[in-house]
Amino acid sequence: MGTPEFKNARIAMVDGQIRPANVTHYNIIETMLSVPREMYFPEKLKSVAYLGDHIDLGYKRFSIEPRLLAKMFNVINVRNNELVLDIGSGFGYSSSVLSNLSEAVVMVEEPKFAVEAERILVEQSIDNVIVKAGKLCEGAEEFGPYDAVLIQGGVNKIPKKLIQQIKPGGRVVAVFVDEAVGECRIGLKTDFDISWRFEFNAIAPLLPGFVDEKPFKL
Repeated sequence: MGTPEFKNARIAMVDGQIRPANVTHYNIIETMLSVPREMYFPEKLKSVAYLGDHIDLGYKRFSIEPRLLAKMFNVINVRNNELVLDIGSGFGYSSSVLSNLSEAVVMVEEPKFAVEAERILVEQSIDNVIVKAGKLCEGAEEFGPYDAVLIQGGVNKIPKKLIQQIKPGGRVVAVFVDEAVGECRIGLKTDFDISWRFEFNAIAPLLPGFVDEKPFKL
């Protein structure tokens, strides 16, 4: 899919960024080779869609780098019978990838991104993604509970309302950030809370609604 130029860029992204990052699940690699990432960016950003950097989408929002995103996919290891909540997908790229790995995806985005994301997903014939426009930190309770939750951006708190939308035994992956340092953690849902485990060092721009005003320490 896409022009030969973008197809070559996609192969280079996977070979240069994804494979060396210990992404071990073959279905993730195959999906990231097939999904045309450039289609999920405005025209002015298509040329940088495959670079190994966080991409500024405007409005203090970023699309996280492909390497980090792939490692988060690898950690949460979505299965094909699972319902996934994708928070902060921007224009829908991660939801498109997850739609190939799961049974269905609920994508939550701010209205300024959600309308365009829904248009792109329809254009790309993705029919198992629901796009909800709203505050990222509120999730989408009406479609849950969820087997897996992906939070795309830096956090230093996870709202309780969001934790309540995860099934017991379900999981959530997020990048916890304290100033210039951070780490990706996977959380396993118990009956009442989340049990967190360190996965790898990472950094990502903070997401609105996931920032604690109190001092935070890793």
